[in-house]
Amino acid sequence: MMGLLKRYRYMLAIVGVNIILLMVRPELGLKAFKMTESNSIEILMNIPAIFILLGLLDTWIRKETMIRIMGEKSGILGIVVAFLLGSVAAGPMYATFPIAGTLMNKGAKFFNIIVFVGAWSTTKLPMLFFEASAMGWRFMLARFVIDIPIILLIAFITEKMVMGSEKELIYANVNEIANS
Repeated sequence: MMGLLKRYRYMLAIVGVNIILLMVRPELGLKAFKMTESNSIEILMNIPAIFILLGLLDTWIRKETMIRIMGEKSGILGIVVAFLLGSVAAGPMYATFPIAGTLMNKGAKFFNIIVFVGAWSTTKLPMLFFEASAMGWRFMLARFVIDIPIILLIAFITEKMVMGSEKELIYANVNEIANS
């Protein structure tokens, strides 16, 4: 029972805050409950697609292939693949992390994982096309050209700041979650 409570502690905390808010300020509490419901439905609608994608990624791509393409010795190829994977992705940002975990479990380099997450968050093609139609191609291209070196800089700084033992712990946690 305690394991179940620990596992769902964040959800229970949100429900608890919503209940307190409902008792203290009913109109705000009702609005909070509606927002929580809306966000929960959105997440539940996306999770099946994420799990299917993860299953396909895990089944179709062998670990040796991932290590060769995005592993420690992948060089520029790994960076380009990570960037392209993040850019062609569609879906909410929270979908990035299970996919990044699967890439890590398959042997992708930490730097490439950060590039993947950065590309997903800032350079997704659907977002770029929407931006071009709403703000113009010049603005979209300027932002895109600025984003690329910034993503690489953030990945470089993050990789240098996360020490070897911390990276090992991150990879061990990902591996433990994947095998549970």
